Amino acid sequence: MLTHYLDIYLRSDPEFPASQLLPALYVKFHRALVQLRSEDLAVCFPGYSEKPLGLGKTMRVLGSAERLKQLMALPWLSGVADHVQASATSPVPEGAAHRKLTRAQAKSSPERLRRRQMRRHGLTAEQARERISDSAAENLTLPFLPVRSTSTGQAFLLFLRLGPPCPGPLAGSFNAYGLSLTATIPWF
Repeated sequence: MLTHYLDIYLRSDPEFPASQLLPALYVKFHRALVQLRSEDLAVCFPGYSEKPLGLGKTMRVLGSAERLKQLMALPWLSGVADHVQASATSPVPEGAAHRKLTRAQAKSSPERLRRRQMRRHGLTAEQARERISDSAAENLTLPFLPVRSTSTGQAFLLFLRLGPPCPGPLAGSFNAYGLSLTATIPWF
């Protein structure tokens, strides 16, 4: 249950803008979730905005009071400790809205889509090219974080989509990035 939260604020730093510090903080958070094998800690960014595009200067971690205590007992903030300040753990305010924060993936490579069509449907390269034009590329205009997967080492842009308010909380598990396709998070 996401009953408590703590905020991690980025301190102003003339040498390191928030656009560099927030991804570094998030990657450390991801590594801590992998270490904890956590499915019950979530993340959100109260400064999330699609216009102008950004995630703000605060990363909010949500979970039970005990689980947040376990997270903060790890040395995961080392390396960024001079650039961040963590709040105390607090209960989620009553009456908080509930929303989904999910990863969004674009179908950005027509060539990759063509190869997939060829594999799945036995098409020739020419047939796949006829089906999928170069204009099929989808570009996302959502806030994102550049991250590197702990398990695969692959670097990618993690685009985040904030869904509309839900009538109430929806249960589910969270992945090693603190995101869920099914569960909602308190949004306040």
